[in-house]
Amino acid sequence: MYKTIAIATMAASAVAKPAEYYEGRFYEWMTEHKIQFKNGAEFAERLSIFRDNLNYIEEHNAKGTTYELGLNAYSHLTQEEFSDFFHLGAVRPPMLRRSSEVVHTAPKDMSAVPASVDWTTVANVVTPVKDQGNCGSCWSFSASGAMEGAIGIKYKAQSDPKGLSEQHFVSCDTVDAGCNGGWMDDAFTFAKKNGGVATETTYPYTSGTTGSSGSCQAAGKALAAHSAPTGFVDVQTGSVDALASAVAQQPVSIAIQANQRDFQSYKSGVLTGTCGQRLDHGVLAVGYGTYTDGTPYWKVKNSWGPSWGMGGYILIEKSTADKCGVLDAPSYPIH
Repeated sequence: MYKTIAIATMAASAVAKPAEYYEGRFYEWMTEHKIQFKNGAEFAERLSIFRDNLNYIEEHNAKGTTYELGLNAYSHLTQEEFSDFFHLGAVRPPMLRRSSEVVHTAPKDMSAVPASVDWTTVANVVTPVKDQGNCGSCWSFSASGAMEGAIGIKYKAQSDPKGLSEQHFVSCDTVDAGCNGGWMDDAFTFAKKNGGVATETTYPYTSGTTGSSGSCQAAGKALAAHSAPTGFVDVQTGSVDALASAVAQQPVSIAIQANQRDFQSYKSGVLTGTCGQRLDHGVLAVGYGTYTDGTPYWKVKNSWGPSWGMGGYILIEKSTADKCGVLDAPSYPIH
């Protein structure tokens, strides 16, 4: 999964510390994440990359911005390798295609829209954070999460505590491209036409470890209760009020640009740094509010496992500046 990178190309840092410091931190990191390397050469290469990432993290945190970076399971990867691992920007349908006949627009009166929302605090709405692994299947996790939210809100329960099957989407939705990318609206359409999708327990996710979409194995598997949406709604683009009013009623699928170094090492706080608007990753907006330092945010559920970020979540600045492209292509299913 790694690309060969000459150690000499790694950037030197103004905060470089003695070799023993990096070696000690690297050993602790390897132990925590249960990672081993095949030989001394690979160990040395990964240590060099780890050192560069650690320097970047410490330099950023010393600035005292609105968010903090930290080590995680991807701290031995370069930014390019990290992007390649999750297939960020993989070939997919046109990113800004708006295919719904219904558009959710901003209400004229926002007074009825709550100042803050967090669907993770409501039972049966947001399932545990999942991990897409080495597969560009973010679109399926975003779509399943939005469907799980809509089902939980309407029916007060999930047919499976783990939620819906991303593997069903990845292997069986032929409009999308499995591990090579997809689009949430198309996934909603697939679920509608298919009469629903299986549960996570019935059809577990395997593409994260195989790196392959796999053949469809849905035959004979029961479909989850209420898992066929009747349709979906695209949210008015570029509007903070439109997205906030949509998220106030249910979790919403969104697309963002995530192939940035600060995403790779994000740990906590509200991401206010530069992250771009070249959409390459599907995630789920599950709330919004104001952080302890006064910064408004969108609460976003990712699919990189619970060890990344704030237990698998990231807070992205909520503003008309459209941080990370949050406002560019939101949508949600109707159940």
